Amino acid sequence: MGNSQIIIREAQIPDDFQNIICLWKSAGPGIHLGDSDSQAEIEKKQLRDPDLFLIAENEGQIVGTVLGGFDGRRGIVYHLAVSDPSRKQGIGERLMTELEERLHLKGCIRSYLLVTQDNQDALDFYLKRGWNKLDLVVMGKDIE
Repeated sequence: MGNSQIIIREAQIPDDFQNIICLWKSAGPGIHLGDSDSQAEIEKKQLRDPDLFLIAENEGQIVGTVLGGFDGRRGIVYHLAVSDPSRKQGIGERLMTELEERLHLKGCIRSYLLVTQDNQDALDFYLKRGWNKLDLVVMGKDIE
């Protein structure tokens, strides 16, 4: 499979949802799925930023995804994933380049993403793309 056969397009939810979830589940330990990854939550997210949920497709098969967000101040990157057989072919690069261009067009000047500390492949990928490690503590809270 060559990179030239890959089409980058916006995700169509609900149509693409099951294939996206299957890809995320098979992506390895770097993607942690939770309640916010349910179909209802992804549909809600897509209503806010439909142009920032991107799919890489080869011959009708979803082989990569990236989910981005922009709140008017900062961008965020969630769930960059490429199927195992499609890795090391530039698909992640293409998805991130497209997402970063779209964020820039929205006026975004800084973006964040989360990587687990033991995901060295992802850390290397992002560092090579110009992302920097920040001296921050990440905190979270379920809002119920």
